[in-house]
Parts: sequence; C-alpha cells; structure tokens
Amino acid sequence: MLSMSNYPCTSQAQALAEINDTNRSLKHHASTRTIHWDDNDPEHPYNMNFKTKWLAVITVSLGSLCVTCTSSIYTTTYSQTMSEFHHSQEIATLGLSLFIWGMGVGPLLLSPLSETLLIGRFLSGFSGSAFLSVAGGTVGDIFPRHELAFPMMIYTASPFVGPEIGPLLGGFINQYTDWRWTFYVLLIWAAMMLGLVYLFVPETYQPVLLSRKAQQIRKQTGNPDILAPNEKHTLPLRTMISQSISRPIMLLALEPMCLSLCIYSAILLGIIYLFFGAFQTVFESVYGFQLWQRGLSFLGLLVGMIFAILSDPYWKWRYRRSEKNHAALGNTGSHSMPEWRLPPAILGAPLVTVGLFIFAWTTYPTVHWIVPIIGSGIFGAGTILAFSGIFTFLVDAYPTYSASALAANSFTRSTFAGIFPLFGTQSKKVLTRALHDDL
Repeated sequence: MLSMSNYPCTSQAQALAEINDTNRSLKHHASTRTIHWDDNDPEHPYNMNFKTKWLAVITVSLGSLCVTCTSSIYTTTYSQTMSEFHHSQEIATLGLSLFIWGMGVGPLLLSPLSETLLIGRFLSGFSGSAFLSVAGGTVGDIFPRHELAFPMMIYTASPFVGPEIGPLLGGFINQYTDWRWTFYVLLIWAAMMLGLVYLFVPETYQPVLLSRKAQQIRKQTGNPDILAPNEKHTLPLRTMISQSISRPIMLLALEPMCLSLCIYSAILLGIIYLFFGAFQTVFESVYGFQLWQRGLSFLGLLVGMIFAILSDPYWKWRYRRSEKNHAALGNTGSHSMPEWRLPPAILGAPLVTVGLFIFAWTTYPTVHWIVPIIGSGIFGAGTILAFSGIFTFLVDAYPTYSASALAANSFTRSTFAGIFPLFGTQSKKVLTRALHDDL
C-alpha cells in the first residue's frame, strides 16, 4: 500500500494526484480489450462482393493509366511548344524527365527556360506519385493471396500501358488542334477519375477499418477500453517519415538481389521512354509518317503488353504446381518461395533482347514498317513479364517491408527513366544523320 508519510505537507495533494493517475493507468491497461477480425467478418475487405472489388481494381488501374499517360502524351506537344516558347529540344525533354522524377524522387530544383510549364510538370508527377503509391495497396487489401495474381497483374500493367496510350492520343490531338488541348483532355480525364474514385473505391486499409470498428463498439457499449491494435501503439509522424525514407535506401544498399532487380527494371523503363524519341525519328524520317500515324505506331508495344497480361493463367498454374510439388516432397512450413515468382521475368528477359534487335535491324526503307512495330511488340511483352516477376518477387521476398521494396524499385526506375530521354535527344540527332546518309 502506498503511504503518504514521506511527502511534505505542501506536496501531499500533488503526490496523491500522481498516485491516483498511476493506479488508473494500471487499471486501464488491465481492462483494455483489443478487437480483431472475426471469422467471415462482413467488414473485412476480403469479404467485399465481387462487383465492389473489381470496380475498385478497374478504377485504380484507370487512375494509374491516367497518371502514366500524362507522362508520355507530353512528348507529342514538342514541335508546337518549341515553336511557341522558342526553346530547344533538350528543354522540351526536361518536361518529360521532371514529371518522371516527380513520380519517384523528392523535390528537384531545376530552373531552365520555360520555367512555369516545367515546374507544373514536376508538380503533376509529384502529385500522381501519391496515387500510384496507395492504389497498389488497395488491390492487395481486397484480395487474399491465392486470388491476388490476376488483379495485381491488371494493376501492375497499367503504369506501363499508360505511356503507350499517351502518344496515340496525343498524336491525333496535336495533329489537328492546339497543343493546349492535350492538357485540357488530361484535366477532364483526371476530373472523371476523381469522381470514380469517390464513388467506387471504399476504404480498404485494415488498420483503419479496425479503428472504425472499435470506435463503433465503444459508442454502442460505452466502454472506452475497447481498442484496435493500431490504437495501442502509435509512432510519431517524424519517426514514420524517417523510416519510409531510410528503408528503401537500406534495401538498395544491403540487399544485392533487390538492387539487381531494381537496376534491371530501371533500365527497361528507361528504354521504354527512349522509344518515344526513337519512334518519332524512325517513322518520320524513314517511313514519312505524320504525327497521328507515329502515335499509332505505339500500338505494337500496347498489343505486346496485352498478350503478356493474358498469359497470367499459365503463370498462375506454374506457381500452384510448384507449391504442390514442394508439399509432395514432404516439406513442412511455408509452401511458398519467392523464387517461384521469377519465371515470367526469366522468359521476359530474352524477349526484351530479341524485340530490341528486331526493331534496330529492320528500320530501313526496304523493310516494311510493320516489322519494327512487331519487334516493339515483342519488347513490350517481355517488359510486362519482367516487371510482373520482379514486383511479385519483391513482395514475397520482403513481406514485412514489401512497401519499402517497391518504393526502392520505384525510386530507381524513375531516376533512370528521367535520365534516359535527356541523352536520347543527342542519340536521336546521331540516328537522324545516319538515316539520312543511308537514304
């Protein structure tokens, strides 16, 4: 029993208050009840109905498509903006690079000519990166692991299909109207996506849903000691921000496998963005395509990526077969290994190389224009397969820090993809001179 005899009279009241606070705290911790999900809880995201789940997946995938389409559609405005603002090709290309960097890295301070337009591009990419970061988690929240492969394939493909849609739309817009309509169309699309997200994408983050459930139970029962798990232990915002920045960097520095896969995927995305300049040069200088026709030439990449997406049932079957074989050998414990996610990337890697060689070796007037487009389609299929295998491997290999692993990949990809178009401008000039010499 706590005694008051050792306290001076002037502080007895204060000491009594402290003792009462301590006793109340001990009593509170003893009486606190933590709630969890019940079996088949209707409020659990996994138990949403089929229509709600797929409306959410389609909506966030279209939103991701919108953001990445915004990155590439800008390239079709080069000729008009260069003429109106009197700047060089390199300055125009910075608008593409800044958008990509805005999606993957922190603020970058560049002050070239045409400053307002370029800063707007950076802020657009920076804002879009927030959507891309959260949307993937939404898909993972509403599907259990054994159902996740196909919806994640749909969402994963959208950021890489978007850059091919951009030149296709932008080619028609900039061929027949003012370049400003490129951004008017994007504003209309973004406004529509805002409405669709509000209508069809509910809250899916389980800690938040459990907090709401605990709050509802407290209100119904009048018991303030019912808490959700995340309400018992909270980290300061400063600590959370520090961890979100440091963990991806640590994974890149300390995990060779993560670093290797991130560099490989970064090179692939950089090559995709190099295509935006290469297609303009090849199909204008060699085949005499107009702007809208050059936009349509990206359909090869798009079709190849769609075929890769449609191959998902085969990869799902291979993964399940690996699980069954593993269990048949009498292995105990986890029946899943991250390496089983890599076969799509193993097939995608040679397809990327073959597609690039076909495109490079067939861009001559004596070769029909469909041949390099077929090569780009093979490259597109290989790219999607490689990205799919890499992303799912990172999630499986680092389950506790999967968000940090994907953030490390996004950081690396955006850095490379922003740099490649800058030296691609010089490569384009050399290629143009070589093509004219050949012609």
